[in-house]
Amino acid sequence: MLSRLFISNYALIDELSVSFGGGLNIVTGETGAGKSIILGALSLILGARAENTTLRDPARKCIVEGYFDLSGRALESFFADHDLDYDPLSILRREITPAGKSRAFINDTPVNLTLMRELSLRLVDIHSQHQNLELHTRQFQLQVVDAVAHTSRELQVYQEGYHAFREASEKLTALREKAARSRADLDYLTFQYNQLGEARLSAGEQTLLEEEQMRLTHAEEIRGALEWAGELLNGDHLPIVARLKEATQRIEKITPFLREAADLHERLRSAQIELNDLAYETGQLAGKTDIDPRRLTEINERLDLIYSLQQKHQLHSVEELLAYKDTLERQIGEITGYDEEIAALEIETARIENFRREAAALLTARRRKALPMIEEQVTAVLRQLAIPHARFIVELEASPGYTPSGADQVQFLFSANKEMPPAEISRIASGGEISRVMLALKSLVSGSRMLSTIIFDEIDAGISGETALKMGGILQELSADLQVINITHLPQIAGKGNHHFVVFKEDTPSGTITSIRKLNGYERVEELARMVGGDNPSESARRAAEEMMK
Repeated sequence: MLSRLFISNYALIDELSVSFGGGLNIVTGETGAGKSIILGALSLILGARAENTTLRDPARKCIVEGYFDLSGRALESFFADHDLDYDPLSILRREITPAGKSRAFINDTPVNLTLMRELSLRLVDIHSQHQNLELHTRQFQLQVVDAVAHTSRELQVYQEGYHAFREASEKLTALREKAARSRADLDYLTFQYNQLGEARLSAGEQTLLEEEQMRLTHAEEIRGALEWAGELLNGDHLPIVARLKEATQRIEKITPFLREAADLHERLRSAQIELNDLAYETGQLAGKTDIDPRRLTEINERLDLIYSLQQKHQLHSVEELLAYKDTLERQIGEITGYDEEIAALEIETARIENFRREAAALLTARRRKALPMIEEQVTAVLRQLAIPHARFIVELEASPGYTPSGADQVQFLFSANKEMPPAEISRIASGGEISRVMLALKSLVSGSRMLSTIIFDEIDAGISGETALKMGGILQELSADLQVINITHLPQIAGKGNHHFVVFKEDTPSGTITSIRKLNGYERVEELARMVGGDNPSESARRAAEEMMK
């Protein structure tokens, strides 16, 4: 339960500390005294957003601390799962700095707001006036049914299937669209692939062709140079090789007379052998050099094909063309493989859809099982609250499609009169009737969610007299199992409390501030008498107050 609340520098609150007890805690005070301000500060440690007007003194930070008694709440695993220090008396703290930055702490460990909200939802529920409007929404009505039916496990399993099906469906749609776009390109890709295949390209081919093209283009020039060199070396007119042979023989004859001639003779002989080889090779090359216009034409046509393919695909070599051909082959294979991938994904999507359908059916069954109990208990509470002919019906119908909440939609039907058939609650219920229905629902939900604290902000709006007494009795019964903090203007309800607090304003040198204090027995009689008879209560008002407290 919420054992203590500390607020510093929030709106009209300078510094405030209040300790609540178990059972029914009553909070009263003049209109405008600041009861809603205290609730606003409390909502900060329940994960609410901080407004710009939060700070009373812009130079100081705002601090809100809630001390919660967690004994018997079985929350040790929650703290362990989130690496938090567990303490039976745990502190949730929120700080708002002058710069507008927000920080949250659980037992002095910094946490994000999402985690703080997750923990606080297990501890406290605040019912304020705007929630009466939520009663009109189908989503709120479905949440009430889920809370009472304890569908958290079934809902989690369903949502896993729901999101998995949505993801698989989106993936399947994207794959089909990709396949459709790719099939539109298939003919073009196949044409390019076939064109490159028909070219029968081979690595290194271009270099060899360009070399052969160069030889054939200059064949006459090459042959002429080789034949001229051969004629010079070993021709009929003063051939160099024959003349060199003669010079070698002449020098050989003088070697007996001149010692140096032997070296000259060897050198001349080596030159003769080398030139003789050159003459032979030159002749061979000249003989192999053909002037072949037909072959040159073939080579030119082949190179033109290669150059045109390179220009078309903006590539620079046969090797790049061959790599591109492999890429085309892979792309064509992917396109033709889409059908198998789509078929496999269709099977998986159908499996997930079947899982989702079965999970939705289990969720529906769980909800439907809880409907009679909801109808019975809400009707019973309404009849206690002076609606003797109340009828409350919960209709569960199939929704138009699957939603994150399942395949169901809920509608609350209500009738306060015997002769009037139940109709949609938002169309026929008055403000007072809405308040009574909400109290009945909150009684159900708080017990189902195993909350430790529930706070009502003027749930008694629109009622008075004997009905207020009965509502106070119901709040008293509710407080037997959990802590109830009830803000009220009705003395009939205030008299039922185990603890009574009054919120008031006071003027100080620094300005008007809001404070709260717990009333003793005498002060409580005076406060109830004021609520009955005004600011100057009579003795009869005091006696009425004492009677209410009894």
